[in-house]
Amino acid sequence: MNMAALIFYSSSAAAAASPSSILFKHNSSSTTGRCCSSSSPGLAIPLASNLHSAAGADHHIKKAFRPPLQVEEQVTHSMPAEKVEMFKSLEDWAEKHVLTLLKPVEKSWQPQDFLPEPSSQGFLEEVEELRKRAMEIPDAYYVCLVGDMITEEALPTYQTMLNSFDGVRDETGASLSSWAIWTRAWTAEENRHGDLLRHYLYLSGRVHMRQIEKTIQYLIGCGMYIKTENCPYRGFIYTSFQERATFISHSNTARHAKQHGDMKLAQICGTIAADEKRHEAAYTRIVEKLFQIDPDGAVIAFADMMKKKIVMPAHLMFDGRDGRLFHHFSAVAQRLGIYTAKDYADIMEFFVGKWKVEGLVGLSGEGKKAQEFLCSLAPRFRKLEKRAEERAKQQALPTMVRFSWIFDREVQL
Repeated sequence: MNMAALIFYSSSAAAAASPSSILFKHNSSSTTGRCCSSSSPGLAIPLASNLHSAAGADHHIKKAFRPPLQVEEQVTHSMPAEKVEMFKSLEDWAEKHVLTLLKPVEKSWQPQDFLPEPSSQGFLEEVEELRKRAMEIPDAYYVCLVGDMITEEALPTYQTMLNSFDGVRDETGASLSSWAIWTRAWTAEENRHGDLLRHYLYLSGRVHMRQIEKTIQYLIGCGMYIKTENCPYRGFIYTSFQERATFISHSNTARHAKQHGDMKLAQICGTIAADEKRHEAAYTRIVEKLFQIDPDGAVIAFADMMKKKIVMPAHLMFDGRDGRLFHHFSAVAQRLGIYTAKDYADIMEFFVGKWKVEGLVGLSGEGKKAQEFLCSLAPRFRKLEKRAEERAKQQALPTMVRFSWIFDREVQL
């Protein structure tokens, strides 16, 4: 799910962040008793490069497999028991309306469909042709494509996250519940994305595969922190947003590949984008159902996630060198138009309309506040982003950053 990887913060916020001192701040309570509270914990954008423990005396001791920022107390299991039962009661609905969006394995594409066949006599010639096409593509594009691939390759983290949601997790590893079947089958479909992009990049000869592989290991080891509190309301809102963002990102990498003359790469990215669109439809459908049966809970959860901001799944990305790697990758994607602040605002606006937020009635006081917040959010975000763009234009010189993924060549942010 790539999630095309971009964290997303607004460029104005990203520009203001200090790489050495900004930390997450969270509600110290492990449970809130409400899945759908509209209050959100304080948040500062994480960009610190040192790996810190979050515990007392070890606060300043570097430890392996910690993210390049500090994650403090985390809210967990905030959904009440009665709502867990509600998700269990939706098993039959999910079977009819969610599992039907999966494709049978025998009718699914596989990575090898798009790559040179190693058993054929023309294999070396096909690889040489692929490498010739790859030489015509600029470094900045490869930064975006590599970032997308790394995000896809952290799939174990995403399956783990889905299985942390109360009421829908796979309790046995082979559960026959509709929710568990969806999670496993979704993971299986997504697994092809990273495989395909990784093989293409390996054959291209344009990227530093060992540095990329290190980044993947760091990312999986660090995990992700998306502030869903084990709550499927929040979790499925997150995945709806994320899949749409991924669709946009892969669609734009396909468009750029076509512009650079690599029709095969354009086909690869476009095929992955089509999968993401189908997955978006599934998650969007789940949240749509939640708005039908529990509009108050759904709108409060939606507002809570928007207040926290949707951080993309690779926001803890690290290559062993650059503590602001994800910020730099996101900036390149913004400049190239792969995934932008405008896209973020468009997605917010799309879901406010798709889930008919403005027309909700019978809400609690908290629900009405959430509704008002959501309906005014996209326009306010666009104004802030426009100001940030104007400030960026006034910058005298472009910022250049070296990326280890492309042998430390410089790319403009």
